[in-house]
Parts: sequence; structure tokens; C-alpha cells
Amino acid sequence: MKVLVTGSSGLVGSHLLPLLKSKGHTVTRLVRSKGKASAGDAVYWNPDEGEIDSAGLECHDGVVHLAGENVAGRWTEEKKARILESRVKGTELLMKALAGLQSKPGVVVAASGVGYYGDRGDEVLTEESPQGKGFLAHVSGRWENALDIGKGAGIRVVKLRIGMVLSLEGGALKQMLIPFKLGIAGRIGSGKQYWSWISMEDITEGICYLLEAKDADGPVNMVSPDTVTNEEFTKALASALNRPAFIPLPEFAARAVFGEMADELLLTSTRAVPVKLTELGYNFSSPVLTKTLRKIL
Repeated sequence: MKVLVTGSSGLVGSHLLPLLKSKGHTVTRLVRSKGKASAGDAVYWNPDEGEIDSAGLECHDGVVHLAGENVAGRWTEEKKARILESRVKGTELLMKALAGLQSKPGVVVAASGVGYYGDRGDEVLTEESPQGKGFLAHVSGRWENALDIGKGAGIRVVKLRIGMVLSLEGGALKQMLIPFKLGIAGRIGSGKQYWSWISMEDITEGICYLLEAKDADGPVNMVSPDTVTNEEFTKALASALNRPAFIPLPEFAARAVFGEMADELLLTSTRAVPVKLTELGYNFSSPVLTKTLRKIL
């Protein structure tokens, strides 16, 4: 396949590109630098300015859309605006351009997030579960609605509701390592909140699988089948590092340090399960948290 990728320099994108190439696919990057776009493997776009080289999008078999402002960091109003606009404006620009092509891609596999479901306690969340409440639920809903532009043009659209991606190179796990290595960490809040997660290997292999799975369509929970609470996650991480995990971070302290992000990412409970991935026949490489953390570390 000839595959167009946005967000290729991000945490997931930087791992996905070499995997796609190793499987024999030809990759084109959608980039914000006109200089880089002059290379044969890149096409220019600038979502902030509404600019995209539509001619360069022609004749691709598939698209993987991963671009968006990093949600990590303290959420100011400006930060929240960037999180929303980077996803909605960029997705609308891309999907309108793809919909207007003479040679449209057959499939778009695009990032969304399990934040779509909001804070749902111990409720088991499948792709059929309704949208929740909160900032990330609102962002994910707007994000997914923008993807429907492609669906209206006859393109198969897969919406990845991604959990926490485990990697030493970025994301939540990297930020957690120092306090856990020092033995000064533990559960966050009550620890009863569910954290949906997935290994880097499974998210990249899963994306490749969905590009070619003709029956894959609509939302897909990109999460491991091993649903764990925050307390279970922190104990597994401490065990993998051979360190204790007995110093909890109270809710008030989490909010003091991280602000609104604490409620939306750290304290919220999202027990998503990968029903569609399983039904489509995908075999997880890293389905169990304890083994996954030991392998990564």
C-alpha cells in the first residue's frame, strides 16, 4: 500500500513509519515544513493557516492520521484551545481535501481517544457505549465528527479510541519512571479508577492490521484486553522496577500539581475493552500488563 501519515514525528508515528516500511508499504509524510515537503516522501500542510497540498494527496491507498497537540502539561485555557483546535481544524482540513480527490484513499485510520467515554467508574466500555462528559469527551466527539467528512465521501474511516500508550520514550510511563525508581510513588487518589492502556508494539501493529482489515470501520478501542485499576497499574510498575509503591498521591495533591488535567487523565476511570479488535481477529503481542512492563523495562 501507499500510505500517507500525519503526526509522523510523534511518539506513535515515529514507531509506525519504520514498521510500515518493513512490511513493504510506501510511506508519505504530511509535514508542516515546506523545506521537508520538497523531499520526495513528504507533502506540505499547515492546519493553522488552512493550507494543504491537495495534489500531493492523490493516489494513496490509505491514510493514518495521528496529528494533534500533546495533552500532557498543565491545562490553561490556551492549552485547551490548542488541544481542541489542533484536532478539529486539522482533521476537517485533511478530510475535506481527501474527499475532493480524484483518486481517494480506500481507508483512513485516525486517532481519537478513550477520553471519549469520560469518567465511567467500573462500567465496561465497548465501542457501542455512548459518549461521556468532560473536556476530553467533548474534544473526542468533535474530532470523530470531523472524520465523518471522509465517510460521507465513501472512504472507510476507522476511529482509534486510544488508551495510554506505554513507552520509555514518552507519554505517561516515561513521566512516572523517576518517582517510581526512587520509591516515592504509589496509587493516585483512591486507586480504584481504571486506566486503559496499550503497548507501543500493539498500537503500531494494530494500525497496520486495520489498514488492511476490510471489515474494520467506525470506532475501535485501541486498548489491551487486560483492564486494570490505577492501584493495580502502580503495583505492577513498582514490581517491574523492584521498588516499593506505598506513597499515594492524594486527589487534592494531584489537582494542585496538574490542575484540570488531573481530573481528566489521572483520576478519571475508563474501563474500555477491545471488542472490535478481538472480533476482527487481531492477536495482541502484549496483552498482560505485568509481562508488558517487565518487557519494556
